[in-house]
Amino acid sequence: MTPRAGAGPRRRLVVLRHAKSARPQGVPDHERPLAPRGRRDAPVAGRTLAAADCLPDLALCSTAVRARQTWELASAQWGTPPPVRLDSRLYAADVPDLLAVARETPPEVRTLLLVGHNPGLEDLVLTLAGSDLDDALDAVRTKFPTSAIAVLAWYGHTWQALAPGCALLTQMVVPRGRKP
Repeated sequence: MTPRAGAGPRRRLVVLRHAKSARPQGVPDHERPLAPRGRRDAPVAGRTLAAADCLPDLALCSTAVRARQTWELASAQWGTPPPVRLDSRLYAADVPDLLAVARETPPEVRTLLLVGHNPGLEDLVLTLAGSDLDDALDAVRTKFPTSAIAVLAWYGHTWQALAPGCALLTQMVVPRGRKP
């Protein structure tokens, strides 16, 4: 099923996988910070979202350090960042967990940003986009790397209507920063 005009207002779910993280010895997974590459890539992700006119009305972010740092660096690229809610359920979440969190979004939010982790985010994009056959979806099937952004569009009166196969993957990009 693809988004249908007339089935409610157009909504967008923007999915951002955290930027590249470091793996310091002895640091628990939840506390891992961004690696230097991640610190370069996250601001580029923020600029990419702004350039694509995909700034969210609300952001939901995993409580993991690398996800929070990605959010902070990306949203610092915007004039006025939207409200953000840190949600521990986004850490190590699977598709049912991610859908449950997204479905709690207030109806006035038209564009929602999820900042989280794989494999859950990749699986969510594939689940929501259904069986559309296009290059962007093939790219997600191949790999949803760190800093990847997927934009899904769908029509619905509330976020509770977000369901498998209801969305169209309109964009998939992997922003990368350059070494100084």
